[in-house]
Amino acid sequence: MSTAAVKWRDDLASWAIPEAIQAQAPQDPWIHPVAQFRAPDGPIPDSPAHAAAREALPEGGSVLDVGCGGGRAALALVPPAMLLIGVDHQQGMLDAFAEAADKRGVASEEILGDWPDVTARTPIADVVVCHHVAYNVWELPAFVHALTSHARRRVVLELPVLHPLTWMNPLWKQFWDLDRPTSPTATDALQVIRDAGYDAHLVEYDDVTQRIPLDPRTQAESACIRLCLPVSRADDVASAVQAADAGMPRRLAAIWWDV
Repeated sequence: MSTAAVKWRDDLASWAIPEAIQAQAPQDPWIHPVAQFRAPDGPIPDSPAHAAAREALPEGGSVLDVGCGGGRAALALVPPAMLLIGVDHQQGMLDAFAEAADKRGVASEEILGDWPDVTARTPIADVVVCHHVAYNVWELPAFVHALTSHARRRVVLELPVLHPLTWMNPLWKQFWDLDRPTSPTATDALQVIRDAGYDAHLVEYDDVTQRIPLDPRTQAESACIRLCLPVSRADDVASAVQAADAGMPRRLAAIWWDV
């Protein structure tokens, strides 16, 4: 394992919530609400990540979306894509993916499980996309090799420039007097991928994906869960959430390489 890969793994490990805090949490703080990951019914705003994937797609081609959520990354490529394959470990996400593909009149296939555990039963596609998953992957080289083995033309990752929970660092300090990490970053991911043998490229840009926003109350309750606080503290947390969220405009990065 390269030095960059070891650093990536160790940096992600530093995001673990201290045991004493997590032990008293009313519910699991590592949540992914399906509602927040649904694709919009209307057009999906374009981005450099979508453009990089579209550039490599043939007319009527196929897309494998790993960690697909509600399917935004794959659906943004229709057309030219006409077959979407989604992999996710939550059935609710796959249901939303299939529903969104059906609404757009495009064929889809759904595979339940963790990547790369499900590679043997996952079809190869023209382009593989993987959005907002990398910071959940400790063993990034093996993950990336599996993505590449399932692409005929190109692999495209999208991830925040900074860890997606960085915006909550002031909240951890305010409510728990806990200093949180600031790494790894997208640049660190790029180095891991290059060390794995791929001629990867990176471009940064403002987040224009316009994910379905949570209303302030729901956002505050979600923050309570992530902060290991009871949702009854939502009123206490709400103003701090709005201040932290407004103060951290999100920058994204696209990383892609050809097969």
